[in-house]
Amino acid sequence: MSGDRLIYLPLGGAGEIGMNAYVYGYGPQDKERLIVVDLGVTFPDMDGTPGVDLIMPDITWLEERKDRIEGIFITHAHEDHIGAVGHLQSRLGGIPVHARAFTANLARRKLEEYGVVEPQAVTTASAWPEMIEAGPFKVGFAPISHSIPESAGLVIDTPAGRVVHSGDFKTDPTPVIGEPFDPVMWGEIAKGGVKALVCDSTNVFSPHEGRSELSIGPEIEQLMSSASGMVVATTFASNVARLKTLAEAAQRAGRSICLLGRAMRRMVEAAVETGILTDFPSTIAPEDAVQIPRENVMLLVTGSQGERRAASAQLAQGKYNGIELKEGDTFLFSSKTIPGNERGVIRIMNQLSEKGVEVIDDSSGRYHVSGHANRPDLQKMHQIIRPQILVPMHGEHRHLREHTKLGEEGGLQSILAVNGTMVDLTGNAPRVAEFIETGRTYLDGSVQVGALDGIVRDRIRMALNGHVTVTLIIDEEGEPLGEPWCEIMGLAETGVSRASLVEVLEEDLNQYLMRAGKKTLADDDALEKELRTITRRTAQGEIGKKPEVTVVISRLA
Repeated sequence: MSGDRLIYLPLGGAGEIGMNAYVYGYGPQDKERLIVVDLGVTFPDMDGTPGVDLIMPDITWLEERKDRIEGIFITHAHEDHIGAVGHLQSRLGGIPVHARAFTANLARRKLEEYGVVEPQAVTTASAWPEMIEAGPFKVGFAPISHSIPESAGLVIDTPAGRVVHSGDFKTDPTPVIGEPFDPVMWGEIAKGGVKALVCDSTNVFSPHEGRSELSIGPEIEQLMSSASGMVVATTFASNVARLKTLAEAAQRAGRSICLLGRAMRRMVEAAVETGILTDFPSTIAPEDAVQIPRENVMLLVTGSQGERRAASAQLAQGKYNGIELKEGDTFLFSSKTIPGNERGVIRIMNQLSEKGVEVIDDSSGRYHVSGHANRPDLQKMHQIIRPQILVPMHGEHRHLREHTKLGEEGGLQSILAVNGTMVDLTGNAPRVAEFIETGRTYLDGSVQVGALDGIVRDRIRMALNGHVTVTLIIDEEGEPLGEPWCEIMGLAETGVSRASLVEVLEEDLNQYLMRAGKKTLADDDALEKELRTITRRTAQGEIGKKPEVTVVISRLA
């Protein structure tokens, strides 16, 4: 009997939506050859991760085994699947990235931003039935419908059986751009038997069959024609099919199209370069958009999720590239708000409303369709693939749990595996082999820091509590030279005593120093501790806050 095993290990994307990173391994225990599926990011928020630029999976486990990695396979070009490639590929030993043409184009751009220009860094993969050999694995990119061009589910052949990794998908027969869902092809893939289906769980709670991208075109065109002023539309920049639907509707309504936002322009350029977008209406520059009547303009802008620096937010706050929205204009959110982004989106909607702009969101379901399979569509996929084992992925814990129950209702062996759960798929039933410590890596400026490094925690504490700097000079005799002085940041200047907070702090600190003995004054650690304690106690009494305190003690030689 072979001692080799087939393992599945999510490092991101299982128990959350975003930051997708999955590992498959085959071989002797602890010596498996590995492949990585997707390296994505998620985005920070001011409440939990202030100042952070991006959040990526913690790849420490992978980095320690980088000599065993055969390749990185990217299912599609959404940021939550490709966004960390430029940041993390070098830490994995420069392992080659495999992707279909559109995704490969964007992967190269990301790597080039980090100085990786070698042609072999990214391999453009052909569609199924072509397979790429990677150690004990053979991997094929099977076209599947999603809200971005050239999405693929992965067919992963191993000595222990075939695994189908669905990627993000929907069962759309008319997706406008990109390949339609092909049940015949997937039936052929399943014909020889499938060991495991690792499957998208995002819309498992949506009870109705998903709608086609084609179905929303007439509604969008009617909106473009009936609007009186300028129309602004925002959606995911990667949803090239939606961009085309919006642009063509605007063109038919006699409106010129202007793209605003770097991601929007980059995505259209990549789609044109790879031949996916061959008949996109011509666009005008922002400086030209302000020269023509408002009712003849449609802006396609970034920022559908409330991102503070994106074009939508800038327009809501004032001007962007010389363009200002006015009363009578219309702003369309042709997108679904990702859970957690509601506050930012509502903020922009209210700012637009204050300008007199008509805001239209997706609450009616007329201007957006999801890129993910709904509950009946998931059941359809289960029935086509007929896997021995179902492993839900890409979803919050509640999604994974519900998808597990859905699989069991359909007679499938199912297992709930959140990030860090290594699943052994070798036998007739899945089992948890072990748990791996997983976490997050923050891109903070230009530096990658661990979630447990304390940087973000300290930033939150300073934001919540304010900060006081206490400076003290000790002379050659070991005595205080003058009084200590304080500088405050993020704190009220006056407390309950109606006196200056700085003056009250300095007075209490000076009173202590006048009583302190030589032994205490000679011990920097003890002195720093006491000064910090007094500062926090006095501030608590004055303003009801215990601030973070930095004590600087300088000794004259």
